[in-house]
Amino acid sequence: MYKKIGLGVVLVTLMALLTGCMDIDEPINENSEGIWNTFFVYPLHWLIVTIAEYMNEDYGLSIIVVTILLRLIILPLMIKQTKSARAMQELQPEMQKLREKYSAKDQQTQQKLQQETMKLFQEKNINPLAGCFPILVQMPILIAFYHAIMRTREIGGHVFLWFELGQPDFILPFIAGITTFIQQKMMMVQDNPQMRILMYMMPFMITAFAFFFPSALALYWVVGNLFMIAQTYFITGPGARKRADDKAEAKAGGAKKK
Repeated sequence: MYKKIGLGVVLVTLMALLTGCMDIDEPINENSEGIWNTFFVYPLHWLIVTIAEYMNEDYGLSIIVVTILLRLIILPLMIKQTKSARAMQELQPEMQKLREKYSAKDQQTQQKLQQETMKLFQEKNINPLAGCFPILVQMPILIAFYHAIMRTREIGGHVFLWFELGQPDFILPFIAGITTFIQQKMMMVQDNPQMRILMYMMPFMITAFAFFFPSALALYWVVGNLFMIAQTYFITGPGARKRADDKAEAKAGGAKKK
């Protein structure tokens, strides 16, 4: 679990470094050369501009639409991540029994605990690293989105709601941090101190970065978080749990009849 937290921190930090190190002063267009520009940055630039043209040049609404489209594209991965988090929550009582059984701190006992834990994961068909895959997918998209925003001159002076899309804001970063916290809390594995650390650390990092990035990128974070919160609720909320319980009871009843 510490490796998973470390991976998240490294990826967020890498994103910050890459967005600053790459050339963001050159406007993006159809003549821009290079694989990065051709296949990542320019398609997002074109999508933002094209949608804005149909929305009375409202680039804020365009960014919201593009964000939702991107979330829909990676939705299968995110659903898998959410279901994995729920499965890990349901597995906590059995994992706690293993921790109590192998509570000794010597190396041999801890190795046995790890072996039994991995065996439990295999029996339940759970991949504890499944939550890392959406992060790996999102990083290049987020970096490309940042470049598309910075290199689309039409966005620079556009005002949406109370903030200018091309400049940092002082309110939106807090909204980004709060929605990140809610999302992390909804997906947090119960009684897991490592995930609790991540739940508090990630919102802080997102908020800090958002103070230096254009508000358009913070808007992407906020909309993406709201999308994820709604998705998590529908997959793991009370209604979803009731449907899963009813399905399990029906399956158990059918097995008894046989």
